[in-house]
Amino acid sequence: MRPRATLVLGLLRIYLAQANFAPHFFDNGVGSTNGNMALFSLPEDTPVGSHVYTLNGTDPEGDPISYHISFDPSTRSVFSVDPNFGNITLVEELDREREDEIEAIISISDGLNLVAEKVVILVTDANDEAPRFTQEPYIVRVPENTPAGSSIFKVHAEDKDTGSGGSVTYFLQDGGGRLRGADVVFSATTTVTINVEDVQDTAPIFVGTPYYGYVYEDTLPGSEVLTVVAIDGDRGKPNHILYRLLNESDGIFEINETSGAISVLQSPAQLRREVYELHVQVTEVNSPGSPAAQATVPVTIRIVDLNNHPPTFYGENGPQNKFELSMFEHPPQGEILRGLKITVNDSDQGANAKFNLRLVGPGGIFRVVPQTVLNEAQVTIIVENSAAIDFEKSKLLTFKLLAIEVNTPEKFSSTADIVIQLLDTNDNVPKFTSHYYIARIPENAPGGSNVMAVTAVDPDTGPWGKVQYSIYGTGSDLFLIHPSTGLIYTQPWASLDAEGTSRYNFYVKAEDMDGRYSLAEVFVTLLDVNDHYPQFVQSVQEKTMVLGTPLKIEATDQDAEEPNNLVDYSITRAEPVNVFDIDAHTGEIRLKNSIHSLEALHNITPNGDYSWSLQVQAKDRGSPSFSTTALLKIDITDTERLSRGSMAAFLIQTKDNPMKAVGVLAGVMVIVVAITVLISTATFWRNKKSNKVLPVRRVLRRRPSPTPHTVRIEWLKFRRAKAATKFILKEDPPNENSNNSRVGVTVPPRAPALPPPPKMASSMVAQQTVPTVSGSLTPQPSQQLPASKSLGGPVQSSLVSELKQKFEKKSLDNKSYV
Repeated sequence: MRPRATLVLGLLRIYLAQANFAPHFFDNGVGSTNGNMALFSLPEDTPVGSHVYTLNGTDPEGDPISYHISFDPSTRSVFSVDPNFGNITLVEELDREREDEIEAIISISDGLNLVAEKVVILVTDANDEAPRFTQEPYIVRVPENTPAGSSIFKVHAEDKDTGSGGSVTYFLQDGGGRLRGADVVFSATTTVTINVEDVQDTAPIFVGTPYYGYVYEDTLPGSEVLTVVAIDGDRGKPNHILYRLLNESDGIFEINETSGAISVLQSPAQLRREVYELHVQVTEVNSPGSPAAQATVPVTIRIVDLNNHPPTFYGENGPQNKFELSMFEHPPQGEILRGLKITVNDSDQGANAKFNLRLVGPGGIFRVVPQTVLNEAQVTIIVENSAAIDFEKSKLLTFKLLAIEVNTPEKFSSTADIVIQLLDTNDNVPKFTSHYYIARIPENAPGGSNVMAVTAVDPDTGPWGKVQYSIYGTGSDLFLIHPSTGLIYTQPWASLDAEGTSRYNFYVKAEDMDGRYSLAEVFVTLLDVNDHYPQFVQSVQEKTMVLGTPLKIEATDQDAEEPNNLVDYSITRAEPVNVFDIDAHTGEIRLKNSIHSLEALHNITPNGDYSWSLQVQAKDRGSPSFSTTALLKIDITDTERLSRGSMAAFLIQTKDNPMKAVGVLAGVMVIVVAITVLISTATFWRNKKSNKVLPVRRVLRRRPSPTPHTVRIEWLKFRRAKAATKFILKEDPPNENSNNSRVGVTVPPRAPALPPPPKMASSMVAQQTVPTVSGSLTPQPSQQLPASKSLGGPVQSSLVSELKQKFEKKSLDNKSYV
């Protein structure tokens, strides 16, 4: 069954194949872009990638068709085709000048049948070629004397384009044509070389002008000085040239007629002029019968000196390299150093003889004139800084005077030493080594003692440098100064006392022989010496001490400074002992802490009188130390006894300040007087208002019974005599300090005199006068107590006596002061 089926299918295919018709292209006319590409042409400037044509055909059976294009293997594949739509695209650039026709095979197929046709596509021209000159290069020879407007050469150019694009117009531009839709004009250029042929019509020309020659002093006769060069102005066929000198220059120079070399014939030493002006003439050598062209040029020849001489300094006697001068210091500004006679010279000539002058050394002191020299000059040195020319700073000034050439390669130079010896003048003021001096001397220095030495220095020499000292001022009376050494010492009669004046201030003067001077201030301080004893107000003092309250004793030392005027206190002797303590610094005396009542004191003393005698010493802290003693009599009471008598209490409280008691009593009297005045005034105005005359009233007061003065005075005398005999000062042993000799033997103190008995005055008088302390302390009879317990005993007696002494002393002091 299978072979039979296969046979049937084969026969069916043959039948069907025989029944299918081939496809075919549509024909197209001239200018058509759709069909079989017959008669199709394309410009050569068509851009690559352009759609240029569409193949179009059909199949009788209506089957789908496809399009194809192919080229000969030896040619380019210029086009490509879309097999489905038949669109032909340009894929290669066209160039009509190289290929003006393109052969291609196009085909159409329905899948079974393929129909192919050969077509020729024409490439049309575009203006894409530039014209080209032929027979290049162009070289033309033209004589230089050719008339203007003459035709000298013809050129030829071709353009490969056709039509108007291939036409050529010379000297302007070609005809032009279209390219890619635009009118384009191409052009071409060529080089025509025109050689101008020389003609003998130009005079000779000198090369390298202007001409200068130099003859040096060592140039030998016959030596060449310089060469002038000339050429024929006609460069094409130049003629030979001959040289000659128009002026012979007295036979000094000559020139070679063919080379133009100029030589000197004489020695430079024989030449009388520095500059020679020559004229050289050149002449062309022409063919016989032709006129000879000529030209002339000037030549300058200078006789040059060689730079073989350095600048040289001269003094009055010839060359000199050291100049010395003596002058006073500080000459005037701008002064010329006339003692220096210096000349400088350079034997060379011209620029070789130009040099500069300058001073080498300390700057700004002198300047040299002139600073630039040609050949020779007189040298002047001028003072620039007078202050720097100082004998005290430098007695010798040295400089170097330098001369150095300016414009020569050798820069020859020379130097000369300038030595200036300065002479001193009195230009300095004596100056102290300090603006002030401080000295300290002890106050006990004897007359003529050295205080200190001041020093002033005058840098000047000789008599100008000698200094004389003097002293003056308000504080200089006690002092002298040595006029030459400056030693300050005290006057022979001077007695110094630091307690009177501790500081002195005066001036010292240092002066030279011309009266130039300076001052310094001197401060002299006296050092305190322990030359004063501590002094008590009284050598024997009576004081009352209230139990539990200290009393104070005071001594003063008149020395000026510490520690000489500092006083320490001590109890040197007491009867009985071990009752009192004393503060060494303040002088406060207290009972020992173990004593709290008068009964305790009563047990210490055999007599039970509560009175003690103390020897208190006041000693300063100086070296050596001085001391003084005082006898102190102390009565001791307590506050209970003080409360029994207000006046006694008041006196005890004011015993160290009597003026306070006086002030209080005076105040009481002022109040009493004021009350009396008020009462009297009131009475007067009352009587005046009542207009009545009152009788004079007389008030009689009862005189109080007199106090038993005799018994009282005798008792006081007994008490004081007994107290005085308790303690009698004995002679102290000699003090270890030599200055303690003033103490000597102490005289036993005497009890002060008793005050006079009080006077009984009327109450009216008592109200108008200030009562004395002695009178006001008398107790009333009704208030008297037994002698053993009354405050009118030894306590009152000692207070009255002590206050009386203080009042008397105060009164004497006031009188002496007035």
